[in-house]
Parts: sequence; C-alpha cells; structure tokens
Amino acid sequence: MLRLIVLLTATLAAPPAATAPAPAAPARPAAAQGAAPGMEHGRPPEAAIHWRRSLALGRPNRGRLAGGVELPAAGTQFVTVDPVTGTSPNRAWRRNGTDRLVEVLLAVAAEHAAAHPGAPRLVVGDLSRPRGGRFGPEYGGDGHRSHQNGLDADVYYPRRDGLERVPARVAQIDRRLAQELVDRFVRAGAEYVFVGPRTGLRGPGKVVLTLANHDDHLHVRIRPGPRTRR
Repeated sequence: MLRLIVLLTATLAAPPAATAPAPAAPARPAAAQGAAPGMEHGRPPEAAIHWRRSLALGRPNRGRLAGGVELPAAGTQFVTVDPVTGTSPNRAWRRNGTDRLVEVLLAVAAEHAAAHPGAPRLVVGDLSRPRGGRFGPEYGGDGHRSHQNGLDADVYYPRRDGLERVPARVAQIDRRLAQELVDRFVRAGAEYVFVGPRTGLRGPGKVVLTLANHDDHLHVRIRPGPRTRR
C-alpha cells in the first residue's frame, strides 16, 4: 500500500508532457492585405523595369530589336493579355519593345487612368519578341506581319462592361473611351494608329488608318527615337 501511494504521488507531481508548438498561420498574399492592384509590397511593377537604350533596326515588317525593354506582365494602370490563349498575363517573350515604345504605353495608360479614376486598366497585347524578328503564325494564332523591330504594340479597346478582357464583338466596345485612346496615341506622336473598319473610330487621315482584323484592338506604331526621360 505504501509503495502504491508513493507511485501515485510521483505520477501526479510529474510535469505535463511537452506539446509541439502550433504551426504558424500562413502569411496572407499581398492582395488579401489590401495591396492595390498591380502593386507588390507597395512597389509598382513599373519601378522594376530594366530601362536601357534601344535600337529599332530595319523596318517593322523586316527588322530586329536591339536592347529591347520588357513591359511588365501588369502594372498599376495596365494589364497584358495573351492573344493566342486569351489569358492574362501575356507571355514575357511577346511583350518587348524599344524604350520609347514602353514609355509611350505607360504614359498613355497613366493619362487614361487620370481621366477616368476607377476605370478598368488599359489592356495591352503583343509588342515584339526580345530581339525582334519574324513574329508570324508559327508563334501562335494569326501572328503578325509587322511587330518586328520594337515599334509596334496592340492595345485592346475598353469594354462597355468594364472588364479587363478582349472585346468579343464590336458592340462590346466603349466607343467614347476607345476614341479617346486613339486620340491619346496620336498626341503622343504615333506614326500610325490602325483601327478596325467596323469601329467607326477616326483621326488624322495620314495617321489613323482602318485595317482589317482590328475590330477588337488598335495597333499603334511609334516613330524611332529615344525615350524622353532618363
């Protein structure tokens, strides 16, 4: 009996077995923490662009790109869409241009956002390949006859429903915002802005031209030259 009492006393006095600490709760992604769209840790993707002096060599339909600048997958005021898969973002090797072209796209996107606070971001499609060159059907979809020397970019018309997607038909286009977009690229010094024949979009006759297969996007081509800010 005495031995049993001693054993019971020792058992009750023993410290409880150590328990493993509970696993730490996983960190929430930036979007869940209230970060703005296109922001990462409070720093816009545009801030990470590797700027360098670019050269557009040859012609838009037979040329190359030296020192190309990659447009980010998305930014504070724009998103990119892959025209082949219809998904966002566009693949990195499809969104390279001269430093001047990237600068113009960012400037127009910023103007669009400032004029329409809270509006959907600008939707950008293909620019050029990292070193330019042929960008035909072998690279997916219909391909491009031009887009070879970093001076061309496709920008989708804003939609009436506000979605950041490619318009499936002309009736989905917000014509007022689309016309403003054409005008902004003209003011930015575009050499050409190609628009679809069914869009009804207009502009200076030697700059804004209608072209088949452009009823869901405009095609802007800038003149060669360095970016204005360094």
